[in-house]
Amino acid sequence: MTVRTPKDAIRPFRKAAATYEPASFGAAARALVAEDAVVRLGHPLGEGRGPGALVDAYGALAAAMPDLERRDMILLAGVSPAGEAWVATCGNVFGTFLSPFLGIPPTGHLAHMRYHEFFRFSGGKVVEIQAVWDIPELMMQAGAWPMAPQLGRFLCTPGPMTCDGLVPEGDGAAALALVQAMLEALCRHPSEGGPEVMDLPRFWHPRFNWYGPCGIGTGRGIAGFRHWHQIPFLRAMPDRSLDQGGLVSHWIAEGDYVCETGWPNMRMTISRDGWLGIPPLGREITLRSLDFWRVEGGLIRENWVLIDLLDMYRQIGVDVLGRMAEFNKARPAGSVVLPEALA
Repeated sequence: MTVRTPKDAIRPFRKAAATYEPASFGAAARALVAEDAVVRLGHPLGEGRGPGALVDAYGALAAAMPDLERRDMILLAGVSPAGEAWVATCGNVFGTFLSPFLGIPPTGHLAHMRYHEFFRFSGGKVVEIQAVWDIPELMMQAGAWPMAPQLGRFLCTPGPMTCDGLVPEGDGAAALALVQAMLEALCRHPSEGGPEVMDLPRFWHPRFNWYGPCGIGTGRGIAGFRHWHQIPFLRAMPDRSLDQGGLVSHWIAEGDYVCETGWPNMRMTISRDGWLGIPPLGREITLRSLDFWRVEGGLIRENWVLIDLLDMYRQIGVDVLGRMAEFNKARPAGSVVLPEALA
């Protein structure tokens, strides 16, 4: 008798989401997600219960992009150190952006938005979802980003260079050990010394790509990572820490791939020079960071990072969507109509 794995269980959902239609998507979501499942979505989508929360979120997105399609680039499954079964997906949604989404004005053009979605299984059903959509990515494409300019590069985030993110092979133990050792080394600075104590060349490939969320952006190599993300981040929040004060992270790995999620999983204080244009408030924040890594030749070659930046701004009293609306009051607020092209 064939044992049905979590990857098997999620396959119909992935197929229905790849070519979104309300009826088939709703049926697949109801078959996958338990009625009492906790569905945790990034701000402002919030937390809900059962398959309806997931159906409503995708339905709202499909109302803005009627030809919505969801494309996984990475698919990992495994049992976390706590003994929980998880499936993790990383990919992009695509669609023609024809109607407003969360107040973001439509462009009338093909749009893309990255997602990191983690599904916890029990008894053959999903009982918890932790997911962040890169909503600021749509704001940038609409020319409606209302916060400080990002330092890194803006792009449609690519999949793994090796094109094997959907079919990893192996137990992932070596890759997981490398990533966790890298994070432990990062946390040695500044309490144990200058940047050299992080020993970045020991862990990171010289040509690695760090794919950050919109608002931070993407960096290439150690220099790009340091200049466009790490230096401002550490300067602003030197007390940052993983899994501190009761925060929980969930880790799984397969082959050369590792992923981690937590809701939240980082705690820090915005101080000194501030961050992302935010003044040094001296205020503690937490971050929901959902991350994927790919290891190549014993070094990290690619790192996909999504942080719920809209929730971070919410914690310091900044309503990014409200500010966006202020900037865009004079823009047309309706849908874009594209008549069928005539020969």
